[in-house]
Amino acid sequence: MENNIEFYSTVKKRFALPESEGRNKVCSLKEAVKKYIKPRMALHITQTGVRWPTAAIFEIARQFWGTKPEFSLIGISMNHPQAVLVHGGLVKKIITTYCGDPYFTPAPNGVYQRAYSNNQIEIENWTILTLPLRLKAAAMGLPMAITKSIIGSSMAEENKGAFLVGEDPFGSGEKIGIMAALYPDLSIVHGWVADCYGNTIILPPLAENTYGAMASKNGAIVTVEKIVDTDYIRKNAHLVALPGDYVRCVCEVPFGAHPAGLTNIGLPDFPAYAEDYEFVNEARLAAKSPEDFDKWVNKWVLSFQNHEAYLKKLGPEKILALKGKSHSDAWSYDFSFSLEDTTSKPYTPLEMALVAGARKLKEKIKAKNYYTILAGAGIANLSAWLGYYGLKNEGGEVALMAEVGLYGYSPRPFDPALFNQRNFYTCKALTDSHHVMGIYMGGANNRCIGVIGIGEVDKYGNINTTKIPGQTYIAGSGGANDIASSAQEILAIGTQHKTRFLEKVSYVTSPGKKVTTLVSDLGIFEKLPGEEEFTLTACLPNKKSSSLQESINRIKENCDWDLKIKSDIQIISPPTKEEIMGLRIFDPRHYFLKP
Repeated sequence: MENNIEFYSTVKKRFALPESEGRNKVCSLKEAVKKYIKPRMALHITQTGVRWPTAAIFEIARQFWGTKPEFSLIGISMNHPQAVLVHGGLVKKIITTYCGDPYFTPAPNGVYQRAYSNNQIEIENWTILTLPLRLKAAAMGLPMAITKSIIGSSMAEENKGAFLVGEDPFGSGEKIGIMAALYPDLSIVHGWVADCYGNTIILPPLAENTYGAMASKNGAIVTVEKIVDTDYIRKNAHLVALPGDYVRCVCEVPFGAHPAGLTNIGLPDFPAYAEDYEFVNEARLAAKSPEDFDKWVNKWVLSFQNHEAYLKKLGPEKILALKGKSHSDAWSYDFSFSLEDTTSKPYTPLEMALVAGARKLKEKIKAKNYYTILAGAGIANLSAWLGYYGLKNEGGEVALMAEVGLYGYSPRPFDPALFNQRNFYTCKALTDSHHVMGIYMGGANNRCIGVIGIGEVDKYGNINTTKIPGQTYIAGSGGANDIASSAQEILAIGTQHKTRFLEKVSYVTSPGKKVTTLVSDLGIFEKLPGEEEFTLTACLPNKKSSSLQESINRIKENCDWDLKIKSDIQIISPPTKEEIMGLRIFDPRHYFLKP
């Protein structure tokens, strides 16, 4: 008996799991940047589960301000936090898919536009699927990744050093894009929690996921809301997105994503916080001029010794408000608008276009039995949302998707932002861009229709949202090229002017082969069977035009190509009261639906 007791005691001791396990990598954010960030590094700014690791970016700015470190930045989106580094002259090159800001509406950021126009930075353009695929290939130790995206776009020409078009070696006859693997020097990641070794929990939607951190030559600096013991990590191992082996150091930085936010789906014992739209908009407006952005950077970055001082400046009232807005039912308390607000005013040409787009979307889904909709940010998603609810109210079935990893979501009212956190709680699946863009939207069994916006568009449906070569940078592809390359069919939507409806676009972000329908605030253009260019098939009602012919003439005046016109063209019916209310309830503050 005594031997058995000793035996069991020995076994329990040997196989006991320590509460905390692994080498302690915990340090302050200031120490981490000082020790691991070096000049001329290619820094990967990870965006997964959260928009920005803002606290880390601002600490890099503080420590390198006034120097010329010539950083290269890699990331699926470059926004106002990274613009601080560009504005300070700390960056020589950007590898990205989008340069702009998300709130209150998606818009270019003046810092990037000035730096591009003045030849102060190089911008290498990819897409929200292809850039993560390049990082994933590097993480897997592969020299390349393959894709259906970018083929036929201006990006294919620009990126010849890292992108080739080839034949499928197994004989399908299809063209494939071949991309070089991309290895950053070091990644910056913000997660929910990590243990002292760096095993990090990141909650979905995971966007690009953590492949870039696993590909980085020097690993990752990880900031988290809280450092926990390893026992907590084990209990939530299914949520660990980055094992500690890939982590150089871990820093506890509460509210370290602000003005981005964190949802706690899957980890309800931690208080979440919403994105700070007002803060982002203030930065976006300041970025319009170098002098104003100087003041903004001094106010919110350079005047602080550390992140704690930043939080003190932010203040408890703002922090508590953002925590409150993060709740899944917060939208249901946002009734500062009345029924009269959403129905009383006359409809605008833009609203008519979005209603027409929604009608066309419903028509196509019914006719071709599409299962899913993937809409880009901006007015495209408002039209798609209206079409989605219209179809649902008629008993139809279709799932909405968003590129960062949302599947089967039902958009909540009062917030028109595509990635607003209120929508996350309605998803039937939360995953990453690899699944949504690469499989659900672009895979072998996809039945997806895409809805995207335009910057410039030509008569073949080629769309430019990237740049006017030699003049200005617009924003980039984001996921638009991926959608245009892989969805079954594309509906494009935007406002019409002769400077935007061109004979030939100046840069092809999204090839027009699958763009079958174009809806503007003046008319509907479609590719008729067997034709490659658009024909005007319908006019939208417009108070400035007193007849059908006057409407056609106005459309022709705002179109730079010799427009084909269908013989039985008509003016479509105005929006119903229900359609206008359904549209305006998403955007009662008129961020997109400006009168």
